[in-house]
Amino acid sequence: MQSSVDVRSRRRTLWLWGCAVLVLGCVTACTRAPDVPAAVWASYRDDAEYTGLTVDYPLDGTLFPPELAPPTFQWHDGNPRVDAWALAFRFADGRAPLRCTTDKPQWTPDEAQWTEIQRRTREQDARVIVLGVQRAAPGTILSGARIAIRTSADEVGAPLFYREVNLPFAEAVKDPSRIRWRFGPVSSRQPPPIVLENLPVCGNCHSFSTDGAMLGMDVDYANDKGSYALTPVRREMPLATSDLITWSDFRRDDGQATFGLLSQVSPDGRYVVSTVKDRSVFVAKPELAFSQLFFPIRGILAVYDRMTQTFSALPGADDPEYVQSNATWSPDGQTIIFARAKAHHLKQDSGQVLLTKEECAEFLEEGRTFLFDLYRVPFNGGAGGVAEPLSGASQNGRSNYFAKFSPDGKWIVFCQSRSYMLLQPDSELYIMPAAGGAPRRMPCNTGRMNSWHSWSPNGKWLVFSSKATSEYTQLYLTHINAEGNSTPAVRLAALTAPDRAANIPEFVNATPDAIAKIGTAFIDDVSYVRAADAFLRAHDVDGAVRQFRKALELNPQNAIAHSNLGGVLVTQGAVEEGVTHLKEALRLDPTNGSPYYNLGMLRAREGKVDEAVELLTRAVRYRPEIADAQRVLGALLCNRGAVAEGVRHLSEAARLDPRDAVARFCLGKAQAAQGRMADAVRELSAAVQLNADYVEALHLLGQLLVQQGRGAEALGPLERAAALQADDARILVDLAWLLATCPDPRLRDAPRAIQLARRACEFTDYQAFAALGVLAVCHAAAGQFPDAIRAAEQARRLALDSGETQIAAGIAEQIESYQRGQAYLPPAAPPPPAGGRP
Repeated sequence: MQSSVDVRSRRRTLWLWGCAVLVLGCVTACTRAPDVPAAVWASYRDDAEYTGLTVDYPLDGTLFPPELAPPTFQWHDGNPRVDAWALAFRFADGRAPLRCTTDKPQWTPDEAQWTEIQRRTREQDARVIVLGVQRAAPGTILSGARIAIRTSADEVGAPLFYREVNLPFAEAVKDPSRIRWRFGPVSSRQPPPIVLENLPVCGNCHSFSTDGAMLGMDVDYANDKGSYALTPVRREMPLATSDLITWSDFRRDDGQATFGLLSQVSPDGRYVVSTVKDRSVFVAKPELAFSQLFFPIRGILAVYDRMTQTFSALPGADDPEYVQSNATWSPDGQTIIFARAKAHHLKQDSGQVLLTKEECAEFLEEGRTFLFDLYRVPFNGGAGGVAEPLSGASQNGRSNYFAKFSPDGKWIVFCQSRSYMLLQPDSELYIMPAAGGAPRRMPCNTGRMNSWHSWSPNGKWLVFSSKATSEYTQLYLTHINAEGNSTPAVRLAALTAPDRAANIPEFVNATPDAIAKIGTAFIDDVSYVRAADAFLRAHDVDGAVRQFRKALELNPQNAIAHSNLGGVLVTQGAVEEGVTHLKEALRLDPTNGSPYYNLGMLRAREGKVDEAVELLTRAVRYRPEIADAQRVLGALLCNRGAVAEGVRHLSEAARLDPRDAVARFCLGKAQAAQGRMADAVRELSAAVQLNADYVEALHLLGQLLVQQGRGAEALGPLERAAALQADDARILVDLAWLLATCPDPRLRDAPRAIQLARRACEFTDYQAFAALGVLAVCHAAAGQFPDAIRAAEQARRLALDSGETQIAAGIAEQIESYQRGQAYLPPAAPPPPAGGRP
């Protein structure tokens, strides 16, 4: 039996051994460390200069917040012989350093180590030494670098609310349900809880009142892009329809649409300011990191008053000659700073709020810049005042935007880039005194895109987004002292998922558990219809069908969902089910033009002309703005002989969509049938200008120009048509005719005309009298009269066999000319009659 003395002795031995391990751990702790002896530190000299190694993160002079999760120290080494690294943290307290070794060019302290580092660097520097060695010879230092870090006594003291977006942005727009919002402290060791997700409609900018009691967020609801949610902050936030307003209610009767952009809640939560009557560049780009170009080119500022539930323009920021956007409040709510530029009028303009890629060509392809200046305007309880440019942030040859006041009102931080607004690779943060003074570029800027910034409520820290190290935007922190100086950026690596871009971060003056879940009580069947429409715009039919079916699960009486789902199913080949939905849509709403349109287009494709005309007539009665319905109905009517009525619908189709080349062609063809040759040539010219490869339009345009005796103008369209469709005998015949008979001798080319006519005869097995007749004309033009007579004789026999006696008689007259050795040159050189073409 062991004595009590032995037990106490053993316990004391174990205790001493534990203390030794603890001390050793503080000195030599490491992660997956290779066997690097203390020889490396024995050979280290403080006065020596070590090069070849660069510490990438953190940077020299970095100041960490006291509640931050353990960061990962990272570096790169230019010496290929290095296969291990030794790290040392030397503290100002003079006590033992913290040392470790690693076989990777990075190191992350564990919780205990990081706690020790932060405790010993509170408001004092620690020297971090990184040395590169070779395991086989650790006594020889091959590379090295030194930086200084410290921990601030200033806590961040507030949680972050931010959005995570999947990229490229076109995918996020197509399926907004994958966008999510998180809420939590910067001390999180992993991404904070997701408080909002699976939102089938787009949710964008958000903002909180200064006390963190009121949230405002852009949301799409009930087919209204101007919808905006205003709701008190609480753990469970349902976002009910009673929380929604719409910026579309501002001057609704003027017929000018509003989406409402970059809205901001006032510090006291009573007001919201937003850009209204807006038009914006909003297009997808191919690269992953910067997959969106967004900035407004028109818009004014308007204010919503929650107390009176009224909208009003903000005088001083409501000039339609300018775009006024991106507003921000001073902490006392008495001043608004906003971005302003001269309103832009596009070269191509469809009138839509969000511009198309084609309309934005001058920015995307031609490199046109668009610069914003920062302006200041008094709020005066909504009465506004005179707007004045912010000196140092206007008229500086750069674009200035996204201003944010510090909580004490002393500083303004804003973004500056070469052009445009937000999500710019060269965007950098600048700080300036709010009372006026020269802006300074902030040292916290990273190497790529710095934007979306927000002050902590205590005014000590600034969070911002950057793409410094990833295609996916990450969040960063910087400390700002009383003089407005910032420290190198601290990466909030634990807060974001690796496959999401984190943006619109905002500090909330609340506890980290203040928001647990934001519900979507306002989501209804209309929301899913809108989501389906977004899938359709992105050409994702399967996704659209899923969303339409969800809408009908919530509301089987949704006529629009039935109509749109039916139309999609029909185009995908599920005709029977699609027709069922279309008929149900008409039963629910007989005045809805869309199902008439979808059914009418189906019957037109099936060749059921009478039924198609009846359905499309009803479609344009209830939905006259559907250009396709007008076009197809007009073409069907013309084919039935009701040319005048058909021209009326085709003219409306061309008016609704001037860039529809098919509508312009059909209209020109119908006008030609009416004998309105000048109008027809104008429409056909427009069609080929819109689509240079439109063979039918090129051909008909050439024919009409030839009939008008404008052979020189006809040659180009016919040549183009023949080049595009070299096996079309009709085009070959018309081009050969022009080359053989053109009144302008400079355009005649008899040898080539013969080649073209022969190809036309070959394509028709020498059984088309029109092709043979033109071949005869071509031979005669070349002086080859025996060949011309043989071809003409064969053409005359075929015409007689076809019952075309008049054409046969005309060919007989041509034969007599050939027998006299005369080429055939009619006065106006018309092509063969339409009835005689192959």
